[in-house]
Amino acid sequence: MTARLQNDAAGQDPAGARNGQAPGPASASRPPVPPPLVPTPNDCPLPRRRSDFPTFTDAVDYAARSEKGMNFHDMRGTLERVYTFAEMREDALASARRLLAAGIRPKDRVAMVAETAPEFAALFCGAVYAGAWPVPLPLPTTFGGKDSYIEQLAIQLQSCDPKLLLYPAEIADMAEAAVQRQGCGGIDWEGFAEKDAPECDLPEARPEDICYLQYSSGSTRFPTGVAVTHEALLNNLAGHAEATDAGRDDRVVSWLPWYHDMGLVGCFLSLIANQMSVDYLKTEHFARRPLAWLDLISRNKGNTLSYSPTFGYDICARRISSQSNVAERFDLSRWRTAGNGADMIRPDVMQNFVNAFAPAGFRARAFTPSYGLAEATLAVTVMPPGEGIRVELVEEEKLSGAPRNLARPVRYRAIVNCGKPVKDMVVEIRDEQGAERADHQIGKVWCRGPSVMHSYFRDEDATRDCLVDGWLDTGDMGYMADGYLFIVGRAKDMIIINGKNHWPQDIEWAVEQLPGFNHGDIAAFSIEADNGEESPAVLVHCRVSDPDERVKLRDQIRDKVRSITGMNCVVELVPPRTLPRTSSGKLSRAKAKRMYLAGDIQPLDLAA
Repeated sequence: MTARLQNDAAGQDPAGARNGQAPGPASASRPPVPPPLVPTPNDCPLPRRRSDFPTFTDAVDYAARSEKGMNFHDMRGTLERVYTFAEMREDALASARRLLAAGIRPKDRVAMVAETAPEFAALFCGAVYAGAWPVPLPLPTTFGGKDSYIEQLAIQLQSCDPKLLLYPAEIADMAEAAVQRQGCGGIDWEGFAEKDAPECDLPEARPEDICYLQYSSGSTRFPTGVAVTHEALLNNLAGHAEATDAGRDDRVVSWLPWYHDMGLVGCFLSLIANQMSVDYLKTEHFARRPLAWLDLISRNKGNTLSYSPTFGYDICARRISSQSNVAERFDLSRWRTAGNGADMIRPDVMQNFVNAFAPAGFRARAFTPSYGLAEATLAVTVMPPGEGIRVELVEEEKLSGAPRNLARPVRYRAIVNCGKPVKDMVVEIRDEQGAERADHQIGKVWCRGPSVMHSYFRDEDATRDCLVDGWLDTGDMGYMADGYLFIVGRAKDMIIINGKNHWPQDIEWAVEQLPGFNHGDIAAFSIEADNGEESPAVLVHCRVSDPDERVKLRDQIRDKVRSITGMNCVVELVPPRTLPRTSSGKLSRAKAKRMYLAGDIQPLDLAA
């Protein structure tokens, strides 16, 4: 019967079947061809609401009335799974009932390894329906190996103290090892889906309730979880939708991980609360085939919103050679919002991307710089649509706070405009005494608004340190100009030598200009010498094997850094892939410094 229906559908009934005879053996053995998957639409009759819901569960309920949803693709960009918001809601409600049947109660934490998959989406929303607090945790990376991941997972489990860890079966060995250290329960997704889901009443969420815990990769207090309420989440999602003017025929394409705030909030939760269809690539698939991201954007017939840290644009531009015909492969003409955030935005990288993909229709004004952090749920400022990247050249003396040295030529640094505060958010620049600074005066960035976090989970001291009278101390340095925010760098990363401030980004960027280096190959920080004075140290990935060439490279780097800082520095060449990354893929200077001082990063031997 299956073969007959398949042939009917194909309009190719065998002659024997038309004459009332049984089909021949070849026809009978032919496997059925599944119908082609149809991605969820960009728009549907249900009116769009910009995250104007009292709770996130209300947002899920409303999104499920639409025809929109999530579309999961393989490494080559082939559609593998269509998952409507309606189907996700049904699975989430079943997950909520399973959690309650397993003894999970409101305010309990449910940790879950955040793979980009339908299972995680349903489990996250299911935990929220059950009144529990989902805690997204990272997948293993190629850095550090199995033992390192188990240690990281165990530390985060200890921090959030969950009743249960849910994880994909393929990492069962590592997840179970971490669970045994913590003493909580653990089960893989498939096993959990087989548990009973008896009918029961679900708790009713309130706007002021905690919705989830989010670990901030940029936090100096890692691994403290950021507690985000329903009202904070929805306020930030509404502000982001308004800032990007989310509307008709918009569709999102994303490869960002769901254990980082930009991926979790900006490219998962936001799409539910603002009813937008999305096409997903897994992060590890993007790492192997980054241009598949642009292939997906090219196939989208709607207006595309897609986001990436600087390194995502960088790697795509590097993959394009001068012989590549990008106009034949890509169509980026409908990419209206190319979001950029999560690390320092580099104008040179963005220009390289424009140079590489302008022939495919990419417009520089599509770039949408932004600034945010998990402690503010996600977005603090966003560049208005169509304004693109705007850069100011600032004298380095103004950045460092040192008096102008007339004996040296003026040096400038390009500072990117990160946009205007989102709806209901207020931003101030303050000096060390807490006084507000005027336009173009650099200081600490503070923000206040309904989407600022509730607290750091079970860490009152850390919460008091950064939340003062409703204001959040972001730990970042910047200045305001005509209502726009310019980010200069992280205060905690600043290198202070002889009373002069040096931004590690300046040193790293200078070394990157030497041949053979990529973004993320260099980590700069300060160390204390034997005499108690601080000096800059630079760790550099080295791909050179010849001992003499290594010495030349070290000296070349030292000269380059001296030209920036005016001082000698420690230069250590380390093996490739040695420098640690945060959960979002960014270089972690603080961790690199700790590992170096502890001897966990071993420099390469040099002849001299």
